[in-house]
Amino acid sequence: MLVELDLDGAVVLVTGGVRGVGLGITRAFLAAGAVVVTCARRPAEVAGASFVRCDVRDADQVSELVAGIVARFGRLDVVVNNAGGAPFALADKASPRFHSKVVELNLLAPLLVSQAAYEVMRTSGGSIVNVSSVSGRRPSPGTAAYGAAKAGLDSLTSSLAVEWAPKVRVNALAVGMVRTEQSHLHYGSEAGIEAVARTVPLGRLASPDEIGACAVFLASPLASYVTGATLVVHGGGEVPAFLAAADGGSS
Repeated sequence: MLVELDLDGAVVLVTGGVRGVGLGITRAFLAAGAVVVTCARRPAEVAGASFVRCDVRDADQVSELVAGIVARFGRLDVVVNNAGGAPFALADKASPRFHSKVVELNLLAPLLVSQAAYEVMRTSGGSIVNVSSVSGRRPSPGTAAYGAAKAGLDSLTSSLAVEWAPKVRVNALAVGMVRTEQSHLHYGSEAGIEAVARTVPLGRLASPDEIGACAVFLASPLASYVTGATLVVHGGGEVPAFLAAADGGSS
């Protein structure tokens, strides 16, 4: 059976889809022919997409967002829970409120959005893609609460996939390092970014568009038998530190 990547006319919500990885995801769905709605807390414009102001941590705002999409387009086919992130803060220095806000944005907000979307998709069907992180699969010093929240998001993905099958497929992307307009905040100067890129087996950071392509795949009929999965998109990951430290001639 030949299956095509066909999202022509599908209505897609990309949370936080106005910059960075989210913008790459929005562009990828637009290129696939989808009707895209993005949301964020601050007004922004993305060519070809509709924008709705929404704080995805607020259940009432999320309900209004989803209801508005259905009222306007008559359907909701795909949700990409991309909104997230956290600034660098050592665990013993950050306040309880800081940790709470990080977990709220990166774990509870995707659950809120998914719940609202499921009320629409439970009869018509649909696909949910959660944007997770490799930080949930390895130590995440300086962003401990973020890494813990992303580990929780991976678990949430597999649980919702079981609860909501067969009508709704739920998957995740475990994203590695991506070059965005904010890369300097994490890696420093251009030289620092290039040095970090050399630690990746593929020799570079991902582009937001490459993450978008993977999100489109998971949402498309090409992945019709994929649910409860977390697709790792990290360029090969990190070379184990012991290899560089060893004197066995492998370096």
